[in-house]
Amino acid sequence: MRPSAQDRAPAAPAIQVMERMFALIDVLAGREEAMSLKDISARTGLHPSTTHRILNDLVAGRFVERPEAGTYRLGLRLLELGNLVKARLSVREAALGPMRALHQAIGQPVNLSVRQGDEIVYVERVCSESSGMQVVRTIGTRAPLHLTSVGKLFLAAEDAQRLRAYASRTGLPGHTRNSLTQLSALERELARTRQSGVARDNEELELGVRCMAAGIRDDQGVLVAGLSISAPAHRFDESWLPKLQATAAGISRALGGR
Repeated sequence: MRPSAQDRAPAAPAIQVMERMFALIDVLAGREEAMSLKDISARTGLHPSTTHRILNDLVAGRFVERPEAGTYRLGLRLLELGNLVKARLSVREAALGPMRALHQAIGQPVNLSVRQGDEIVYVERVCSESSGMQVVRTIGTRAPLHLTSVGKLFLAAEDAQRLRAYASRTGLPGHTRNSLTQLSALERELARTRQSGVARDNEELELGVRCMAAGIRDDQGVLVAGLSISAPAHRFDESWLPKLQATAAGISRALGGR
């Protein structure tokens, strides 16, 4: 059934603005030097006032820069986003082989996760049917930072102000009776994570499942991902930790990290 005119009406302006924004970015991408408003307007076929309005919004978002009054060029925000995508692609490529080796050594699921906003996203997983896991997290699944071992790695890298902002923004919701839903308890847990370099999920996301995680860093020393082992709580074994840390360190070295 085709949508009615009333259903379509609200979406049309948003789509039109997005199309115009993409057109402006494409035009700017075709020139290395800054372009004048008049030139950009002529190349896109947009009215100068429309061009000016959209460019100003892009400048506010740092997608476009205004080096001089009336001139525009692509902004560094696009480079930052591109580097994030590149890092996620390269870390998965570097991690997959070592993840398989770690899974073969311990016989438990091995997960690769990255941060996206206030959540972690599972981007790769190596497991087998014999692992005994009741819950299988598929690639692309998301989870709150404070309820996961990898998420705690990223929160431990934040300063106190950013951590408080995260707690205020999310409300620290809980999934199980073990979930850390109070900021003071989370702060104590993150202090232990900073000291040891390892984060744990003690049945905080799912009852019956425990996890441990070690960080993966790029050539700048920036935490870009986390490698975790998940297992049934009654079979969780701390002796896996050295293998996990060695594997994460090896992946970091493959990314240029020390």
